[in-house]
Amino acid sequence: MKLAYREYGSGQPLIILHGLFGQSDNWNTLAKRFGDNRFRVFTVDQRNHGLSHHDNEWDYQVMAMDLKEFIDHHQLNNVILLGHSMGGKTVLFFEQMYPKLANKIIVADIAPRAYEPHHDLVLKALNAVDFSEINTRKQAEEILSQYISDFGTKQFLLKNIYWREDETKQMAWRFNLKVITAEYNNIGVRVPDFKSETNSLFIRGEKSNYITNEDEKDIANRFSNYQLKTISNSGHWVHAEQPEAFFNCVLNFIA
Repeated sequence: MKLAYREYGSGQPLIILHGLFGQSDNWNTLAKRFGDNRFRVFTVDQRNHGLSHHDNEWDYQVMAMDLKEFIDHHQLNNVILLGHSMGGKTVLFFEQMYPKLANKIIVADIAPRAYEPHHDLVLKALNAVDFSEINTRKQAEEILSQYISDFGTKQFLLKNIYWREDETKQMAWRFNLKVITAEYNNIGVRVPDFKSETNSLFIRGEKSNYITNEDEKDIANRFSNYQLKTISNSGHWVHAEQPEAFFNCVLNFIA
């Protein structure tokens, strides 16, 4: 599958993968800064997200294959891969499936282990929004507020609303909500065992529980050349909550 993307700068290629319900433009500001530091940056919409195609097949194997196709199509070498959350899991599956192809990898606040489902309320909220009945973002926000209290989460999700150009002329979600709801359990799975010598950086938020000390043991068993850095005063959305610290952490690793 050919993925939609945005491109910034020139130099060694750096591909950035967003998390669940995200899209490439979530990373615009950081991508431009990396581009200004002599990297050719691609922010990619993973399948069923953003401007990339919707498809009934949705798991990490196919997302890793999409990434490989993207690299081959653009004839990229010495690629650096950076992924947050779901995007980080895609990077880990890519490293398992295509060893030694990436020059360096950065995994932001996700571990190789399996995760229990924890987006049930978000999925209920999103599925409660009926765009055949409403036609403003304010109405959509009011429905989401019945399920979600966190302002930042609601605004993050609302960024995915757009106006369809087909005969319906309705608002819609950029992401493929039907498939994400049906195949959601595919996103919490464990990465199969593998060994890697790739120079790797794992970043976790100080207030996040996505990468625990126990997870580091698993990471150490898989990666012979890795670093684990903790960003202070940040949760799971480490790149959004502490963008300066995140940028410097990544740049020090890849520069």
